[in-house]
Amino acid sequence: MREVEVKYRVPDLSVLLAALAERGVDLGDRFVQDDQAYAPAGWEYGQSRIGVPFARLRTVAGQHVFTVKRPAENVLSCEEHESPVADREEMHQALLAMGFRATQQIRKSRRCGTAMAGTVSVCVDEVEGLGVFLELERMVPDGVPCEFIQAELSDFVTSLGVDAERFEDTYDALLRATASM
Repeated sequence: MREVEVKYRVPDLSVLLAALAERGVDLGDRFVQDDQAYAPAGWEYGQSRIGVPFARLRTVAGQHVFTVKRPAENVLSCEEHESPVADREEMHQALLAMGFRATQQIRKSRRCGTAMAGTVSVCVDEVEGLGVFLELERMVPDGVPCEFIQAELSDFVTSLGVDAERFEDTYDALLRATASM
């Protein structure tokens, strides 16, 4: 299975929330995610990410999760493996020992729900330093072309009728690009 997603920056949070509510998307309570992104030693922003494993440590309400994503067709279509970890600092040290290096920290406030008969995860993210984003994702079997799924997810966003700008990159890369401007 792969995670396939699309990401849109939305200038007006209230308009987005109203449009999602009209479509029956019930977003849950807001929670804060504190993420640390990692890249393999030797990899630099600007290089291809296809087939390269990237790691993340995420903390939500004192609970830590370790994730590895390996982009397939593009950076928003990834093989993904995830597991809870008891000690974030020890996992950080283990990642460094395995040859990863910390790249970007991402802090966001997130609310999530489902759409399209429960097959799509819908998240509204308020990302520090970037703004408000709508992120839709679906888990798909290997072999299903991501372009088809991403087009379907984008059609849903278009159907909301809100002003939204599509981004085809990850939050860490977007933050890195913003910092270098």
